[in-house]
Order: sequence, then structure tokens, then C-alpha cells
Amino acid sequence: MNHVASQLRTGGEPDVLDVIIVGGGFGGMYATYKFREMGFRIQSFEAGDGLGGVWYWNRYPGARVDLPSVDYSFSFSKEVEQEWTWSEEFAAQPELLEYINFVAERLDLRKHFKFNTRIVSAKWHEARQIWELKTDAGETWYSRYCIMATGPLSVQKTPDIKGWDTFKGESYMSGKWPHQPVSYEGKRVGVIGVGSTGIQIVQEVGPQAGELYVFQRTPSFTMPMRNQKLTPEYVAEVKRNYEGLRAAARASHVGGLRPQSTRAFFSVTPRVRDILLEDAYKLGGLTMLGTFSDLLTNEEANEYVANFLRSKIDTIVKDPKVAEKLKPQGYPVFARRPCLDSSYYETYNLPNVHLVDCVEDPIVEITEKGVRVESGEIELDMIIFATGYDGLTGALLAFDVEGRDGQKLRETWKDGPRSFLGVGVEGFPNFFMTVGPNGPSALANIIRINENDVDFIARAITYMEENDLTGMEPTEESVDRWMEEVQRLASRSLLNKAKTWYVGANVEGKAKGLTMFTGGFAKYAEACEAATKNNFAAFSFEKRREVVPA
Repeated sequence: MNHVASQLRTGGEPDVLDVIIVGGGFGGMYATYKFREMGFRIQSFEAGDGLGGVWYWNRYPGARVDLPSVDYSFSFSKEVEQEWTWSEEFAAQPELLEYINFVAERLDLRKHFKFNTRIVSAKWHEARQIWELKTDAGETWYSRYCIMATGPLSVQKTPDIKGWDTFKGESYMSGKWPHQPVSYEGKRVGVIGVGSTGIQIVQEVGPQAGELYVFQRTPSFTMPMRNQKLTPEYVAEVKRNYEGLRAAARASHVGGLRPQSTRAFFSVTPRVRDILLEDAYKLGGLTMLGTFSDLLTNEEANEYVANFLRSKIDTIVKDPKVAEKLKPQGYPVFARRPCLDSSYYETYNLPNVHLVDCVEDPIVEITEKGVRVESGEIELDMIIFATGYDGLTGALLAFDVEGRDGQKLRETWKDGPRSFLGVGVEGFPNFFMTVGPNGPSALANIIRINENDVDFIARAITYMEENDLTGMEPTEESVDRWMEEVQRLASRSLLNKAKTWYVGANVEGKAKGLTMFTGGFAKYAEACEAATKNNFAAFSFEKRREVVPA
């Protein structure tokens, strides 16, 4: 390979790497492996002191993946597939982190990372065709290519509650959970937020706490997970069939093995619909989401399923008033992130668990002693904030990124993120993202997306190396076409009808809009493949120029 690094290191010039990778989650780990194996000089950075991304930071009680473990794993290493064995259908955080560390050891990845290091700025030098990145330790690094594997959910949102940082008791953020054990025994605990994270915390802490107060602002739809231990016989079957399973996942709408039906809801009789819904409920997991093909486009079908799930709450929660308050209203089912639980609704039958309906009795402020709602102050020993993330763009806009002609990414994206395939941004040469905004993101298997994106970037860089090119960015026309497609598909989706991080509604001042590709993983992968044709015609390139001194 014709690396420019050796040219720029002569004559006292600063050392210029080939590839810098930001982030130590699944995307950063695979990118580190991929570009190392391609022979590039690389350096990877991670803000934490270990690998794992969300599974490094999210150690809150009850943290667990909501996709089958055998599906939520890397496919690029046949050795790892055969050597690692999952114990449960839906792995808990400790096992997920153990898997991540196993992969890191097996593939010798840690030596390429600088841990406890956060990138604070990235600037493109047009004359030299390189990126300059600065760290919070005051270091400066130079690289030809910059890959942002920062993840769609890596910046926890500051609670939008007055006085949230004034509480004198124990206070925890779900996304920055301490590494040491936390005890709830005999304590008055408050949980604020009942999205997927809050649901997992409530069902875990409820039986342990002295008193648990759940501050519910918007109830979520949640379905039984039906988790189970995996038998050796089943694991052996999976390992024999991994190749076919991975191919099926890559060809699917969700990038995974969850069954997906082409059956429209009203194509079957009411009796058959009810049987199918009951079967999906009994099977558990996200089975119900794939039972019919039009649940996120047909409002009448969606409301039928929503009512089905609401009715299940009445069969579990003993207090009718509490059951009614737990029923989500005013938005389509699955328009907020679908949640899975093991005993969430059952937890409200415990005498020490109290639901605080913040629509009826809003939170006024956090005080030194607890939470003040309109009806009075609830004194607590501990508050757990499960208040969500600044999704999709949060990590990319958390530091200063300056592209060609001095344009700032924050300014470029002030009205919402524009990208090509969620991978490249016009005006920011050699700046690549994995699972970036306008890709499938949370709507598909995050590991399949990361692998797809890293492979696409690798093909793009290979093309540049082979053709003596130094700068690459998507054209305005290609970005316009992709954004039109993203918005066309989004306009048909019921995902727009809920105030969620999907559409930026949870962050004050953030541009609103569904900035995810809703056409499914398989269609997204096809679009990425098409973009490699005709010499990457969707991109503009810079030819190698004479090196200009700093």
C-alpha cells in the first residue's frame, strides 16, 4: 500500500497515522481489527478505561440485551464464533462485557487503544489532506482518515429537572453506573424514567428496596422477554449453522434472526389475528413486532395491537387504578423503543413499590431530601436517573469538528443531520461514521450495521489507496438523494407520532425529525453496495498533491 505517512514523517514533520478510530464499542473494536489487518498504521481512542461501549458504561441493575445473544455478536471471526458460548437467550450486562473482553483478548485489540482519553476536537487540514485531533490530555494526533465509532446512544442526557444535582443522598445516572456494588436494602429509592432502562431497573430494584417510588412521565409498552438458559445441544446447533444464520440476518429487514412476516394485519380474520397475537405474547421477545408487516404504517392495525397489550396489564397488576396509569396512551405501540421485561408489571403488586404518575402529579424539582411533586415532597435515600440519551448525533456534536473551508459540523447539522448512508458527510473529507444518523441505527441489529459500515469504509479507503487519492467525501447530489429517500420513507412511518429520542424530542433545542433509515437493514446494505459501483460515483475525490509543510 502507498501510505502517505512515511512521506509526512520526513524533514521534522509530525507523525501522521493512516487511520484514527474514536470509540471502543462494537464499531470501534471491529474497525480497529479490520484496519490493522489491512496493514494500516492505526490508533484508537476510548473515553472509558475498558472496551464495550454501552456495555462498559451501562452497569445498572437489570441491564440486559433485548436481542438474542447468538444474534447480538460479531460475525467476522469464525474462531470467536466457535470458541465463545452464550449461557442465556438474552445475555445480561456482565456476560456481554465478558464476551467483549474475550474478543479483545482473542484478537489482541487493547494494545491499539488509548483508554481514559477523550477527543475534544478534530480539524481537517486541506493543504495537507490530513485530520488533526486533540485529546483532553493535551495531545495532538494526525491521521489521513478519521472513523467515528461513537455509537448512537453514548451521551446520556442531563436530566431536564430543576435541582437535579442538589440531592444530598445517593444519586446515580443509569448510563454512568459505578463499578462497585450498590445496595438498596432498607433504602427509599426513587427511579425517574420508565423507558427500556427504567423498566429493567424497576423490576430488579423493587424486590430489594425498602421503598421504591417510580416517577413515570410517559409509560412505555413492554412485553415479556421469556428469557431462558441455552442448552448445550442448542448451542452446538447454532455453531454448526452460524454461516447460514448470519446470511439470513444480513438479508433481513432487522439485520437479525427475529422472524419477519409479510402478512398484513387485516389480511387475516379477527380470530386468526388474536391467535397470532397470543402466540407472539407467549413466545416473548420481540416476536410480536414481526408478526404483521404493517404495524408501523397502518394506524388502525397498530391501535388494535396496542389495545391487546394494554389489556394484558389488567391481568397482571392487581390494583385497577395503578394498572390504568401504567397503560401507554397517545402514541402508537412500537413508535417508542419496544421494551422487554421479566417482571415489570408484577413489581407493582409489591407493597413497597409505589407508582408516581407525573402527568397527574408532576415533578416540580429535586431537593436536598428527595423529589418534590405538586402534591408534596417525597423524601428519598437514593435517586436513579434513567432519563435517556442525546441520541444519534449527541456524541458527534459533543466535540468540535471542523471540515473543509472551516465549516463546523455543529453548524452544518443545526437543522438536523445530513449524511450519505449515515457514513459520510459532505464537506468533511475522509471523515467516516459507523451507525451514523440517517442509517438504520436503532431499527436494526447494531452489530450487523457496524460490520456493514466498517466493511464499506474499508472498501472506500482501499479504492483511494489503489488510485493514489487523498480526499474523499460524498457529493451534494448523493447526500440530497439519500436524504430524500430517508425522509420519504420516514413520512410513511408511525415512528414520527411519538415524542422520542428517535426524533430528537427528548433534547431541548434539538432539530426535530426522524433521522433514521426506515427501509430496513437489507435495503440499507444494498444501498451501500450500490454506492461502491462505478468507482464510488457518489463521492468526490482529491488527487495526491505535493506535501505542504505545516
